[in-house]
Amino acid sequence: MADPLLFNPRTYDPAQFEPDTRRLLRATVDWFEDRGKRRLIEDYRSRAWLADFLAFAAKEGLFATFLTPASAAGHKDQRWDTARIAALNEIFGFYGLDYWYAWQVTILGLGPVWQSDNAAARTRAAELLAQGEVFAFGLSEKTHGADIYSTDMLLTPDGDGGFRATGSKYYIGNGNAAGLVSVFGRRADIEGPDGYVFFAADSRHPAYHLVKNVVDSSKYVSEFRLEDYPVGPDDVLHTGRAAFDAALNTVNVGKFNLCTASIGICEHAMYEAVTHAHHRILYGRPVTAFPHVRRELADAYVRLVGMKLFSDRAVDYFRSASPDDRRYLLFNPMTKMKVTTEGEKVIDLMWDVIAAKGFEKDTYFAQAAVEIRGLPKLEGTVHVNLALILKFMRNHLLHPAEFAAVPTRLDAADDTFLFEQGPARGLGSVRFHDWRPAYDAYTGVPNVARFREQADALCEFVATAAPDEEQSHDLDLLLAVGQLFALVVHGQLILEQARLTDLDEDVLDELFSVLVRDFSAFAVELHGKDSATVDQQRWALGAVRRPVVDEARSGRVWERVEALSGAYEMAP
Repeated sequence: MADPLLFNPRTYDPAQFEPDTRRLLRATVDWFEDRGKRRLIEDYRSRAWLADFLAFAAKEGLFATFLTPASAAGHKDQRWDTARIAALNEIFGFYGLDYWYAWQVTILGLGPVWQSDNAAARTRAAELLAQGEVFAFGLSEKTHGADIYSTDMLLTPDGDGGFRATGSKYYIGNGNAAGLVSVFGRRADIEGPDGYVFFAADSRHPAYHLVKNVVDSSKYVSEFRLEDYPVGPDDVLHTGRAAFDAALNTVNVGKFNLCTASIGICEHAMYEAVTHAHHRILYGRPVTAFPHVRRELADAYVRLVGMKLFSDRAVDYFRSASPDDRRYLLFNPMTKMKVTTEGEKVIDLMWDVIAAKGFEKDTYFAQAAVEIRGLPKLEGTVHVNLALILKFMRNHLLHPAEFAAVPTRLDAADDTFLFEQGPARGLGSVRFHDWRPAYDAYTGVPNVARFREQADALCEFVATAAPDEEQSHDLDLLLAVGQLFALVVHGQLILEQARLTDLDEDVLDELFSVLVRDFSAFAVELHGKDSATVDQQRWALGAVRRPVVDEARSGRVWERVEALSGAYEMAP
């Protein structure tokens, strides 16, 4: 019997969606399954461009259906629906990050367009999507990275109401094939933020010069250069501060996709790892008979379940966001930073079990072990997103506000606010609902109660021993505090989703035993920081807890993990 908590192509039926979405999701799974594991791995190893996949997506209208907002739609099933976008992210991750990446950078390339008032550009984007084209997001540069304050893409007025753009962009996905590239630059004749411009370019234009693919992969992560590229009024998407806001708000939309891609990678790898370990005999016993192996695979399983629970609940806050409810601005970097780093831990735990098998060329796992590393490093590093998360800590922990309960959001609605986010500032004023009721609902689950002690201790730390003015410049110390706060938020949304889905309490208890250990480890790390004060050191050791051990509970969770052996294997 398939585990209902994990994606399994054999039994996949996304009944939570309306018929056309179900058909497209299932058709995508079937396309990969019909292609088979051998072809999947060979395409990855040979770095083949994704022409066959993109032809399939064009034929089915996949990108056009999922990525055209209702305001630009050509038929009723087109909308920007984060719930079904997340479902497709998971499928793409399950079969290979190269497929996900072409889709992801299309999402990023569309962000500035769908935020724009330029009707001509919006119409052109909708037409290109309908034709099966991909898109690109021209933000970062070789010298400055994503430091958009320092962009060297210069637009010079041409005297006819337009510009000529010259400059290069680096690390731009789909830059080899994009029908439209959203490019960030600045006017040569205006200093400061008023000179920013976001404009649309075409990779097929003779003034667009493709330099190279900067990675050794099927992903085409390009360097390109514009030389005297003509930019007319119909190409200008945003100017001034609005262009800057469009860049950051687009990243807000796009970075969420990393969490569900990470989940898909881990799910496929887990089926392989458990099946291999369960059938491998070592010293006359199956590898899974060893206690340390059971612990590692069980930890990997519950961490993966936690990733899914958090990400599913974050979707609800994304879809319910508004100018008066910007809680998604915390949960968004959490999905990018916390969920993707959990994915690395899941793969590492399984790799410690299957060892050399994880290198073999006929496994998906060898691919997963490489690809899982990329997701924490895209759309801002872990450190950048952790620093962003810290901006919300005091309000979230100590100053809750009243909000109506956010329901599960699987309705067929258009998520219009994502393209109406407005100015990218004011993070310190964002308020949150009280995190405690999510924990209070599970006081009878031993390790949830134990973790709650640590969460309460963190509130005490913030109120009485938080970093002072001098320490606020020590990012090394602050990041350790950020990891502790991230765990509380992670646990909160896990518990909210557990309540909404009636999650098995054995799984929840086992998951929180892992989170208790994680909190203790980060507390010890904080204790060892060079600039930690005596009070902070004392607090850190006082926050260490031992999880509640229950062998019967752990045994029941192990039975769930063991049942994954043979539950899915991709056809040859």
